[in-house]
Amino acid sequence: MGVDYYSVLGVTRNATDSDIKKAYRKLALKFHPDKNKEPGASEKFKQIAEAYDVLADNKKRATYDQFGEEGLKGGIPSDRGGFTNGYTFHGNAEKVFRDFFGGSNPFADLLGEPDIMNAFGGIHGRGRKKQDSPIERELHLTLEEIYHGCTKKMKISRRVMNEDGHTSSIRDKILTINVRPGWKAGTKITFPQEGDQGPNNIPADIVFVVQDRPHTLFKRRGNDLVYVAKIPLGKALIGCSIEVPTLDGRFLNIPINDIVHPKYEKVVPKEGMPFSKRPSERGNMVIEFDIQFPEKLTPEKKQLIRQALLV
Repeated sequence: MGVDYYSVLGVTRNATDSDIKKAYRKLALKFHPDKNKEPGASEKFKQIAEAYDVLADNKKRATYDQFGEEGLKGGIPSDRGGFTNGYTFHGNAEKVFRDFFGGSNPFADLLGEPDIMNAFGGIHGRGRKKQDSPIERELHLTLEEIYHGCTKKMKISRRVMNEDGHTSSIRDKILTINVRPGWKAGTKITFPQEGDQGPNNIPADIVFVVQDRPHTLFKRRGNDLVYVAKIPLGKALIGCSIEVPTLDGRFLNIPINDIVHPKYEKVVPKEGMPFSKRPSERGNMVIEFDIQFPEKLTPEKKQLIRQALLV
């Protein structure tokens, strides 16, 4: 006589899918080797896993109900002749356990449920579920996006509990981030409890951390924008006007009347980044200079420079 999987789980042959899940849940927690050190618990745990693996699958259960363990494992006559492939339990009871509870460590906070507390000796005063640690992801933004503000759609994949309350599946979700003008690198946007769900945990918060994307023209210094202008040595000495672009598509004509030396900076007020808490106000644009020296000078030009610069 073959194994009676229904007896292993302590249910009748008329048991519903929900009955089978509840029975497995109770017995798996009771006989798990990490919690039950009695002789035979490990083997019982494996028998429970195999019984659930068969009865929770409609096709396997139908074959078992009609042909018993011998037909299930030995194969049954096929319409095409011969026999179907027989069922063999993979032997990994821990995998069945993890797949059922939807996590790698279902015991991390099992004390949050009364029936589980009773199964493990009635421990009291420690029943609060713990929340998983926050999950941080970088949110890379261009300076234009931070200057104007924008909306970003971020796709995440997470484990969610199914309607039966015991099993879980992977699903995608779109999170919407309304970027405010002036957000600085390091700003954090938190979506509470959007991490993986499980029967015995509080999902982690998903946290996006703002990072500036490198820009071809500007660097950010707090709320100031730094722009590097290239000018020839002659104009650095006698003055000039330079044209500077802005993040909103304008061009500024900036007169330079001072002598431009290597550490010289020109500050243009209120042409920098918005203040995140006061978006109508802006930082400054700071213009630094890259002085272009001539590669060659004729004797005549050298003489003119001597006369102009040497006293």
